[in-house]
Amino acid sequence: MSQPTPDEQAADWLIRRDRGLTPGEQDDYLQWLAADPRHGDALARQQATWRELDLLADWRPEHAPEPNPALLAPPRQATRRPWRWLAPAALAAAACVALAFFLNRETRPTSSLVSATPTVATGYEKRLLDDGSILELNRGASVSVAYTPTERRVRLLSGEAHFTVAKNPARPFIVSAASVETRAVGTSFNVRLAAAAVEVLVTEGRVQVTPSLAPDSRSSDTLAPPATAALVSRGERVTISLASAWANVTLPPIEPSAVTAAEIARSLAWQPRLLEFSAAPLAEVVAEFNRHNTFQLALADPALASFPVTASFRSDNVEGFVRLLEATAGVRAERRADTISLRRAISP
Repeated sequence: MSQPTPDEQAADWLIRRDRGLTPGEQDDYLQWLAADPRHGDALARQQATWRELDLLADWRPEHAPEPNPALLAPPRQATRRPWRWLAPAALAAAACVALAFFLNRETRPTSSLVSATPTVATGYEKRLLDDGSILELNRGASVSVAYTPTERRVRLLSGEAHFTVAKNPARPFIVSAASVETRAVGTSFNVRLAAAAVEVLVTEGRVQVTPSLAPDSRSSDTLAPPATAALVSRGERVTISLASAWANVTLPPIEPSAVTAAEIARSLAWQPRLLEFSAAPLAEVVAEFNRHNTFQLALADPALASFPVTASFRSDNVEGFVRLLEATAGVRAERRADTISLRRAISP
């Protein structure tokens, strides 16, 4: 039996990519793309064919027995300028690969979870709780979950977590962090437990924050001095000092402060998001990845700084982005403990 042609292989990859690639298939996809320059051209051709066929979605047989020829008329070809180090077809393929990495690595919540045993997030994690609430954990966050017929309780033992709460007025959702309790019915909020304070940021709805529980280091029947609970609404934040509660002194009233959209975005930058670039310099793309990750990229070759990147990626997919550069842009990556240095594989 004859081997499939590059166009047949490209069509097969597009079909598999459309239904979702497994991590192993993603590796095979990149290797196939890098194995032969014809593969990138074939992928671009197949992609163009799919786009033309998509135009038929505007044709309705009840309006005419045949589609309007204008639907399938090829677009006028714009003047192409070859990118330095990378052919236009490879750029198109690179964009497809990068978008595939975003679509297929998008974190889906794991199966429902209720566990009193503390678990620690080794990276960003999204979990689906039994009631349909979603728990997002920043790297290093530790939580335990305990549901009863009358309440839903999560203990944040360390780090930071974001909660999107399924509505159930008869069964409140409570997050305990040291000596601070945050109570919600159905809303979204972020809790960060630091060494000296607990910060609660509300991104949707409102919550009730009460610094009235004993810290974990004290016995469960010892309470801190009572304090008035505060209602914190969307776009507001409170920061509560743990030192006052632990010292058994009177706590000051909780004063929510307004937070701008830009400040919220900075506070939640640890959550993965779609990064989109159009002919952006590689230096800019690297800086954006570094802003969202503790694992850092470094441009060891200054000549790469202006290399244009046109694609979409998930902000936490650093490794996928680096492998894309290795496969399509002639970049060599040197991996260390917490840094990947990028340089050209060959001299221009």
